[in-house]
Amino acid sequence: MKIAAVQMVSTPRWADNQASARALLEQAAAQGVELAVLPEYFGAIGARDTDKLALREAPGEGPMQAFLAESARALGLWIVGGTVPLATPDPHKVRNTVLAYAPGGDCVARYDKIHLFRFDNGSERYDEGSVIEPGSAPVQFSLHSRAGQRWCVGLSVCYDLRFPELYRQHAQAGADLLLVPSAFTYTTGQAHWEVLLRARAIENQAYVLAPAQGGRHETGRRTWGHSMLVDAWGSVQALQAQGPGLVVGTLDAQHLQQVRAQLPALTHRVLK
Repeated sequence: MKIAAVQMVSTPRWADNQASARALLEQAAAQGVELAVLPEYFGAIGARDTDKLALREAPGEGPMQAFLAESARALGLWIVGGTVPLATPDPHKVRNTVLAYAPGGDCVARYDKIHLFRFDNGSERYDEGSVIEPGSAPVQFSLHSRAGQRWCVGLSVCYDLRFPELYRQHAQAGADLLLVPSAFTYTTGQAHWEVLLRARAIENQAYVLAPAQGGRHETGRRTWGHSMLVDAWGSVQALQAQGPGLVVGTLDAQHLQQVRAQLPALTHRVLK
């Protein structure tokens, strides 16, 4: 099954980002992609953490969710929307939510980001917990390719990548593909992005697809990009360093079977 990570350099304006995302999704569909995944904060990256509050949507309503559903339906794609700011009972908080849509336009899975990014190196400071309410449970969904192959997909977001126990839960649930829509900073991405993605693929013997924000944003923020597809052996199959674009690759069920048979690392026998 052909899949794509969509890399963006989102602005603070939803209308601009919507147009950019749709153009890239149309390119993916034209290349025969069946599953396309948008990056974290695809809808907008503002200058302040609190800018998310103005864009919050009720579950099942709002322009971002309507865009994802309509694009899936019109393009005949499975689309996973990098993150959408969903409303909570607290008007000062949102959930940072991944939503998966089937080609018919139905939302088939929702995952609320569990691990919230906090970083302060003296010159850069981020604290997602100031405006984001964390989720609490891992989520997987199943899709069938056009060829009839069933794939189990595990959902995660950005900073989740540093917590291997989340991905092991996905593996234990049978995940074949792990999605990591992200907006890694340039600083942390340069240091840790690739090694963490490859580690999650190797230790869980699954494909990892990681669409990212990648470039200099007009707000001044700089994101690392390097969207990539990593196979179950830990090899990078496709990558885009910076700027908007697609990372397109193919999931191979036979490759997964070979890796898992040759090196059965998901279960082990305790020696006495």
